[in-house]
Amino acid sequence: MERIAVIDFETTGITPSSGCRATEIAVVMLEQGRIVDRYQSLMNAGVRVPAFIEQLTGISNAMLRSAPSAEKVMNEVNEFVGTTPLLAHNAAFDQKFWDFELGRIKRTRLQNFACSLLLARRLMPAAPNHKLGTLNVFAGLPHTGQAHRAMADAEMAANLTAHLASELRQKHGLRELSHDLLCSLQKVPAAKINEHLKRHRGF
Repeated sequence: MERIAVIDFETTGITPSSGCRATEIAVVMLEQGRIVDRYQSLMNAGVRVPAFIEQLTGISNAMLRSAPSAEKVMNEVNEFVGTTPLLAHNAAFDQKFWDFELGRIKRTRLQNFACSLLLARRLMPAAPNHKLGTLNVFAGLPHTGQAHRAMADAEMAANLTAHLASELRQKHGLRELSHDLLCSLQKVPAAKINEHLKRHRGF
């Protein structure tokens, strides 16, 4: 499978706006099932972190005061990612913030997002739930650090994606995997996933 950029944001809320912004971003580059490069930074967008978000993430207003500006970070991370295909766990959330923060520096996303949450729902139906931490424990994947910090969560999502790719090869006999295939699989109803994979194998 080609190189994929796995992204995670920490934010002050669930929907980007002038009062709800990103506070941290991490990106790990996943290639052939291994993490080969990383980017992480806090980002100061000039908004206050609510107390309950600080308690959840551990990211305080004091930490953000000395962080680089959101504009500087997004320019750096956009350069780091380039046109590499994107993936996130619950990608609908991270995609909103990626597009919003890129828009503020007059950039536009050119590539699609794959979603490890949607893929796990289809390929790991026996998991107790499909939260990132639960899936990593269920699959016996490495502990990557404090949950709700961007790098730990990005690494967890990358490890989960590598696990899902391995499952597709070993259990479903797929030899060629691509980001486009992941994007198509996540749209297939769970009840039809085996039928879809058989067609992809050419049976």
